[in-house]
Amino acid sequence: MIVDGVVDREGVPGLATRLGYSVRQVERRLLAELGSGPLAIARARRARTARLLAETTALPMTEIAVAAGFASVRAFNETVRELFGRSPTDLRGGRRAPGGVPGAVVLRLPFRGPLHAPSLFGPLVANAVPGVEEWRDGAYRRTLRLPRGHGVVSLRPRADHVECDLTLTDSRDLPVAISRCRRALDLDADPAEVDGALRADPALRPLVDAAPGTRVPGVVDGAECAVRALLGEGTGTGTGAAMGAGANAGWAHRVVREAGEAVPDPAGGGLTHLFPTPQALLDLDPALLPPPARAPLTALLTALVGGVDLGAGADRAEARSALRCAGERVLDAVLTRSLGDPDGFCPDDPAVRAAAGGIGLPVTAAALADRSRAWRPWRAYATRYLLGRTPT
Repeated sequence: MIVDGVVDREGVPGLATRLGYSVRQVERRLLAELGSGPLAIARARRARTARLLAETTALPMTEIAVAAGFASVRAFNETVRELFGRSPTDLRGGRRAPGGVPGAVVLRLPFRGPLHAPSLFGPLVANAVPGVEEWRDGAYRRTLRLPRGHGVVSLRPRADHVECDLTLTDSRDLPVAISRCRRALDLDADPAEVDGALRADPALRPLVDAAPGTRVPGVVDGAECAVRALLGEGTGTGTGAAMGAGANAGWAHRVVREAGEAVPDPAGGGLTHLFPTPQALLDLDPALLPPPARAPLTALLTALVGGVDLGAGADRAEARSALRCAGERVLDAVLTRSLGDPDGFCPDDPAVRAAAGGIGLPVTAAALADRSRAWRPWRAYATRYLLGRTPT
């Protein structure tokens, strides 16, 4: 939540309220676990964002200070000098600010290699909702709903980084947008640790060796993920294991056209709308939803409008309660993708059982669950390796 900018926008009291603790409890827990309080962690986050922008973009320093969340240029300069021992100008290395589209920035998103791009971008593209997402010119593009405005992002895989082209209506949303893009692509994973653990199972080893660095695609919006999962289940086309959460593009595109907010595409591509908010979907004519999904969707949307959070750092018990109407497959997919659970696993999913049987693993849910204990805490990655054998 701190990485997502909650402290910058709502202060430590806002963070404490979201977590269900007092301010003192939050400060004590963070100090005990991480050695720093929430304000210090938020300050370090702003400094890292500023350094990234100084080193990889040519934005003016005043714009970097605002985009990184600093209250003033002076605070920006002092923090950068204190934490990095260099001035912002020294970090930049002499680049000058170019002209271009207002609110646009191009930067590199680093990752630990290897990264198997086909298994990462494939599910995102296969489940893309027209108007909200697209694959164009070798990049995954989509619209973003952000705390202070909206944006459009283009993410293009490179050998040692992902090229991130962002256009925002409010530059203060930049750190949040970067954080959500990293989560969507699982760029903070440690593939050496994950793959090393999974290769210990002889049945999984050939899959890992064939596609090292396979990631678990995440999401930029937990509420959107849950809604799309239920739309897919409601049409009979969804599978939680697909990690695309079974989105049925036809129904999702329909609700986007009816309830989504129209936005321009700065690149002249096919992006036209933001995905609808829970309130907009709740106000939608139920006839526009697949009949089997109407009741569970109404229950989910009511919970979301009431304040339930399905974003990174959300309360897992509260999220499970909000999704209890969705069934285990959807629950598993949403918790894995939205809350970033690396151990999410659903042995009841037919696609998972079929893939497991194809490499000689048990096909009954109970036996597969027992075998999967050896894959902990990386069962979500094991699922991706299994499903990588078949279209998802």
